[in-house]
Amino acid sequence: MSHYRTAEHRRLRAELIQRWKPWEQSTGPRTVEGKATSSRNGYKGGERAALRALAMLLEDCRRTAEGKSGSECGGEHA
Repeated sequence: MSHYRTAEHRRLRAELIQRWKPWEQSTGPRTVEGKATSSRNGYKGGERAALRALAMLLEDCRRTAEGKSGSECGGEHA
């Protein structure tokens, strides 16, 4: 079942949250280990770096193919 929230429900939740002020109790990591762990939250397994290297290689191949035969990239076409 979907959790549809009415405008009234959202208004009431907003008022409650403003009273609770949960952001005042949120501290984030405090220890060196916790900070090290949280610093890796965005890590996706190195795929971005590999894709960036591949894109650079393909761009180099495209430029080479435009100016030469394209044999430097393993291509047989001109």
